[in-house]
Amino acid sequence: MTDHPTSFERPQPGVDPTDPGGALLRSPVSSPAPGVGAPPALPVQARSGDPAPEAAPVLQGSNSRTGSTGKTGKTGKTGNNKDKGMNPAGTGPEHSQPATAEQDTHRPRPVSESVPVQPGGEDDRPQSGDERRTGQGLPPGRPTPMRRDGDRLRFVGAATRRIARGIDLDEIVMGLCRATVPTFSDAILVYLRDPLPVGDERPTGPLVLRLRRSDRIPQQERDLEDGILPVPVPENPSELDALGTELCEVQPGSALAEVLRGVRPVFTDTPAAHAALPELLGEGCEFAVPSGRRAILAPLRGRRRVIGAAMFLRRPDRIPFDPDDLLVAAQLATHSALGIDKAVLYGREAYIADELQRTMLPETLPRPTGVRLASRYLPAAETARVGGDWYDAIPLPGSRVALVVGDVMGHSMTSAAIMGQLRTTAQTLAGLDLPPQEVLHHLDEQAQRLGTDRMATCLYAVYDPVSHRITIANAGHPPPVLLHLGGRAEVLRVPPGAPIGVGGVDFEAVELDAPAGATLLLYTDGLVESRLRDVWTGIEQLREKLAATAQLTGPDHPPPLEALCDEVLDMLGPGDRDDDIALLAARFDGIAPSDVAYWFLEPEDAAPGRARRLARRALSRWGMEDLTDSVELLVSEVVTNAVRYATRPVTLRLLRTDVLRCEVGDDVPQLPRLRQARATDEGGRGLYLVNRLARRWGATRLSTGKVVWFELNRG
Repeated sequence: MTDHPTSFERPQPGVDPTDPGGALLRSPVSSPAPGVGAPPALPVQARSGDPAPEAAPVLQGSNSRTGSTGKTGKTGKTGNNKDKGMNPAGTGPEHSQPATAEQDTHRPRPVSESVPVQPGGEDDRPQSGDERRTGQGLPPGRPTPMRRDGDRLRFVGAATRRIARGIDLDEIVMGLCRATVPTFSDAILVYLRDPLPVGDERPTGPLVLRLRRSDRIPQQERDLEDGILPVPVPENPSELDALGTELCEVQPGSALAEVLRGVRPVFTDTPAAHAALPELLGEGCEFAVPSGRRAILAPLRGRRRVIGAAMFLRRPDRIPFDPDDLLVAAQLATHSALGIDKAVLYGREAYIADELQRTMLPETLPRPTGVRLASRYLPAAETARVGGDWYDAIPLPGSRVALVVGDVMGHSMTSAAIMGQLRTTAQTLAGLDLPPQEVLHHLDEQAQRLGTDRMATCLYAVYDPVSHRITIANAGHPPPVLLHLGGRAEVLRVPPGAPIGVGGVDFEAVELDAPAGATLLLYTDGLVESRLRDVWTGIEQLREKLAATAQLTGPDHPPPLEALCDEVLDMLGPGDRDDDIALLAARFDGIAPSDVAYWFLEPEDAAPGRARRLARRALSRWGMEDLTDSVELLVSEVVTNAVRYATRPVTLRLLRTDVLRCEVGDDVPQLPRLRQARATDEGGRGLYLVNRLARRWGATRLSTGKVVWFELNRG
């Protein structure tokens, strides 16, 4: 955002309009006319309501163009306003300029809104109000202070706009420092309460001020875009460069507490402010503050309370502050304090949004057997940290895993809350081992219970590493992309279905091959759709990006998952971040058939003995004889419990991966519970043995019964 000047002034006499320094308010320096020994004086610029000064018609020094052409006869008539462009002295606007005899052929650059106050020079004598306002009484060529109310208004306008640009605490404090140094002061110290209270929060403990930022005149030229011009730095800098302490504790009833309670800015040469300096700056540092009216202490008051203080300082060789500068300091302090208050509130809201989004998404992804996972989440923008996109990976019985990705309509706290409820519902339904289409059906019913306008898209897939198959059901979500091991990428043909929340719609599931080494990419529409491209164009670009990335690693080596996710996000351009993005990548490793042993056991008394013999043979074939005793004991206990209540054949499966996993299934839905058996009980010790000897164990309810499983570390 560029500041536009509020007024356009003609170049000052004796200043080149093309010179950046031409924006300075300088006294004219012109060659004296023959017979005149001193340069002409500046005209007195009358203010509204003041009587016209008698010497106002002396115009030779007020327009260098007129003086250079020698046509002074037309402009030197006292009180004559018949000439074109002439205004009677004291009756025209404050910024009006005397007209010249000839039209200007060159339009000067606009005067910057930030009118700088330059060092005052060697003659720093007290001046009257008129001399301060007009610059009379200063040596020729010497910079003048903000000599008009319009100058201060333009400076305050530019400074407050710069402060208002900030959205966080550091940006606002930096805006205050950059706007005031060196235009208004040579140095600034900004103290803020530590910690800063948030909203209506009542602070506890003593009032402690921490030096948040200090700024001084730089050695190099400032950026001219903000109207800040280079200022010569003295060869021997004063003690302003070392002024300020890190922490300051304000004692109740102290001089500093009284100044802060007064709210209004004060000069530090007043008794109250001078007594507060040692407490604010530290013992002995008050002597480094320039004497006279060259320092202003301005409390920063927010909506409820004082939250800090700002000190504006000028060097001894610069024109001191005047009473009108207290009004400028008050405006700067007020705008800064209110901005800091809003920034603290915004920071709290952003923190809450971040925490909400973080808790709604998985903290870590599981490590199921036969599949590797990676994920990414990007909010829509820095100002919209929450959204309705989510992803999840849920381990299922039989070493399977459910892969879920969804998108709730909107980018608000409400969307995030609805997303959290749908994700929790999906996890619960997955624990029941329902088919994908049934999971989407129940999610649709849940969305309708939450409200009539709760719309969402979702894709639910179940991968079985043993059969190397994947079952997918879709509810209005973009289709997944499968990257094969050879580098070919294809968009899977999945029935689109209707979004969740529509109601009365059946969902269809398809079962597809999931070869080992392939990578399945699930994503939300924020990755492929934006204002610059439609969704199918984005899907095609995603497919091409995956294929190009796979070519980098060769046909026999799939790209690493984490690097693949980063490459996918790199396809986003500057205008492609209209929506938040959730990305879930799954690399199918599968389980080889030679690592799986599967049997059916009739529910009879001989089943536990047969289970022990089958397990012993499988371990011998895999070279894991050292686990034979433990496996036989645990298999016997679990199969005995299953046979006791089952009415249909019991299943026994052994899986050899990085661990040895044993699964026993039956048709009884009741889950076994671990309990402490009494000394007189004949049973109840089977699960106790499993809990003591197994690495992990658990029981999962299925639609056809349940599965009890345990894992043992390989030798």
